[in-house]
Amino acid sequence: MVGDPTEGALVTLAHKAGLSAEVLRTVQRLDVIPFESEHRFMAVLVQAQGDAGQPEVLLKGAPEVVLRLCTHSGGQPLDAAHWQAAVADAAAQGQRVLALAQCAMPGGTHQLSMDDIRPRFELLGLVGIIDPPRPEAMAAVAECQRAGIQVKMITGDHALTAAAIGAQLGLATRHTLTGEDIEAMDDEALKNRVLDTDVFARASPVHKLRLVHALQSQGHLVAMTGDGVNDAPALKAANIGVAMGHKGTDAAREASDLVLTDDNFATITRAVREGRVVFDNIKKTLLFTLPTNGGEAGVIVLAIFMGLALPVTAGQILWVNLITAVTLSLALAFEPGEEGVMRHGPRPPTEPLLTRPLVLRMVFVSLLMVAVTFSVFEWELLRGSSLEMARTAAVNMLVVSELFYLFHARHFTRSAFRLETFTGNPVAIGVSLLMVAIQLLFTYAPFMQAVFQTRALDLFSWLVIGTLAGALFLLIELEKALWRWSGVRRM
Repeated sequence: MVGDPTEGALVTLAHKAGLSAEVLRTVQRLDVIPFESEHRFMAVLVQAQGDAGQPEVLLKGAPEVVLRLCTHSGGQPLDAAHWQAAVADAAAQGQRVLALAQCAMPGGTHQLSMDDIRPRFELLGLVGIIDPPRPEAMAAVAECQRAGIQVKMITGDHALTAAAIGAQLGLATRHTLTGEDIEAMDDEALKNRVLDTDVFARASPVHKLRLVHALQSQGHLVAMTGDGVNDAPALKAANIGVAMGHKGTDAAREASDLVLTDDNFATITRAVREGRVVFDNIKKTLLFTLPTNGGEAGVIVLAIFMGLALPVTAGQILWVNLITAVTLSLALAFEPGEEGVMRHGPRPPTEPLLTRPLVLRMVFVSLLMVAVTFSVFEWELLRGSSLEMARTAAVNMLVVSELFYLFHARHFTRSAFRLETFTGNPVAIGVSLLMVAIQLLFTYAPFMQAVFQTRALDLFSWLVIGTLAGALFLLIELEKALWRWSGVRRM
């Protein structure tokens, strides 16, 4: 099928009823009033080819609109109550209901205007179209709700149809609002109702725009989906306009920020999850990079203010930054999502990137790195090692501390004493092994010793470095436990 799915369904129904393609080709379309959300119907002026008789207007649209235009059905006066009950019954089953009607026009009529659409039509019947939500859409809505994202359905369908479909999607349908209800409310009343209502029926473009503004006025970020020309204003006004790539119009796509190439709501949910993972990884990278840089800088600054020999030279600091940037820092870009990443609410729009817990963690880790680095440096000097050997130990202390801290930075406050800490990100293991190999070259390779003035360390030095790094690891674990005890799960 090419074209509108509803039109395709009606053509299929016509074929099933015995109206062949040959018969359809004998009918000439003279004029058309296209469907618009303002009047909610479509009308065509047709005439059999070569026939000088009366042309006819064929009408299809929302039942409540078409029924008002009909005066009779099957040669009898229209029983409006009977047909309205039939509409309600079909709509309650989740069917999209269309009413079909016809009206004879005077001979020689070749144009159709809105003045011709008045109460004089004969009702031909009702059509119920089953358009159930996709299973993946129902799962996606449930995941959004668990993630603290409010999902609202705005449709042009009958209120009962919208409520039935909304119930299948897991939306609250007790307070379904219609376009007429929205028109009767001022902006303040709409603001009070929009948060408690999930389903909006018989909505026009103006109604969609008012709903977007009502949510935004309360500080919410709104993502709006749409496909038609009439959706463009609301798509443009939303914080994130999302157009359909397949059935969306050019106007909708141009007014949007994003285009869904598969027209699938579940894709939006997957994008939200991916966005949260990326944002978390950015914060984890800051959580790793800033404290380690702070520790390196703190070692230099403290030595200068205390009038002590520098524990590391400028060239050695450059080496540490280089080796950790191309190894350890890279690993966090491949970090999988946190457990429960789609079970916490969205962060407030005004929340800074560097939150209070994150800043406190940075300060704490920086101070620990300064302490262990100075400790191993002074210990080497006290036992009679040369300044070059003491500096080599200090550099390795910094690097090993950063290596241990990497596995803490993989999670915000979750304990690192889990097997997943060391197996959940294979890239972290790979770059850690690479960094160890390069650092051994830094310490023992003669050409590296000549460039960076390093000396070979004995086993006792490595035991002290490992012990201090283990102490640092345990202290950060204790700090994480305090955050968990205070109810903080994210930074």
